Amino acid sequence: MSDSNITKRALAASLRALMEEHPFEKINVAQICDRCGMNRKSFYYHFKDKYDLVNWIFDTDLISLAVSEVDLNDNNSLWQFLERLGNYFYENRAFYRSAFQIKGQNSFSDHFREFTHPLFKNRLAALVGEENVDEFILDFFSDATLSAVERWLTAKECVPPGQLIERLRFLVQKSTAALSEEAAQNPVFSEKDGN
Repeated sequence: MSDSNITKRALAASLRALMEEHPFEKINVAQICDRCGMNRKSFYYHFKDKYDLVNWIFDTDLISLAVSEVDLNDNNSLWQFLERLGNYFYENRAFYRSAFQIKGQNSFSDHFREFTHPLFKNRLAALVGEENVDEFILDFFSDATLSAVERWLTAKECVPPGQLIERLRFLVQKSTAALSEEAAQNPVFSEKDGN
């Protein structure tokens, strides 16, 4: 591991520990550095601010979950990835409960939404056979996912990820079947409309 990664991981471990003890807004860069025995110059060499460090933790951990190996056109691969992601969030729920409380500019919620956009864009493009997916639709699914994950992790009784994924799978399968049946009986657009 390079020196740069060792430094980043030390700062990340420091921030994780501090977030278990204090609200994020009360943590400053000096505390993060003091906790791991580094100076502020080292911190700012690697990160713009503490928000950037939170996002780096998420991005780095996701790389280890092998996001690039997810085949969005393969339903089993997608569900397997969702299970890994659910387990990751559950195992790190104390950190993410705090991260989701970050509001305003540079919030983790915004970063998470940006992460989900390309996933939904690729999946929806494959499902509907169109390359350009409307931004409104992407925002809808990204916002719904963000809200569901945040609500799950911040719930007083956070259910294990296996239960969450089973509920999600049930919801997706049942609603998709019902919508498909309804669309077959009552088409929204007729052929005359050109749609």
